[in-house]
Amino acid sequence: MPLQNPTYMMNFDLREIVTVAMVLFAVIDIVGSIPIIIDLRNKHGIIESEKASIVAAIIMIVFLFVGEEILHLIGIDVNSFAVAGAFVLFFLALEMILGIRLYRDDEPSSASIVPIAFPLIAGAGTMTTLLSLRAEYHATNIIIAIVLNIIVVYAVLKSSDKIEKRLGKNGLGVIRKAFGVVLLAIAVKLFAANVKGLFV
Repeated sequence: MPLQNPTYMMNFDLREIVTVAMVLFAVIDIVGSIPIIIDLRNKHGIIESEKASIVAAIIMIVFLFVGEEILHLIGIDVNSFAVAGAFVLFFLALEMILGIRLYRDDEPSSASIVPIAFPLIAGAGTMTTLLSLRAEYHATNIIIAIVLNIIVVYAVLKSSDKIEKRLGKNGLGVIRKAFGVVLLAIAVKLFAANVKGLFV
């Protein structure tokens, strides 16, 4: 059995990175948030893409490590949180597939870092997902997946106008539904992998 700490940075796994990156991409749903981003830009002018992306990355990485300690302090194990996270992902997936709004119903009121970085990018759904993924995947791969997603987020924030014009509403809808199905499958996998731990 490999030691966890000495080999911490040797747990690089491309399959895990791709899986986690897809889950985070679906949960963050930056493509589906393009209409909100454009509305913010129209109302308040420029969006600080660099700052919003960096702040969101810091929030996500810090919570990835501190979040588990908080759970231990209040007496909740990672398996229980992962099961709860699976339910959150399940409802997020339903929202994406069916086009209904069960979650994230608060629209940001300005184009500052706060509504963009949090809660639009690093919101409660993302936080729950990170800790759920932590129970299943190595932190090294999760961090790499976070960085990859932040790069995508930055690119979308910078070129949201062009993306919306090129894809159109129908194109954005297809992407949301496709990743909703992926997210639904991941939610089922997370639930199945962690529910056993509740009864041990």
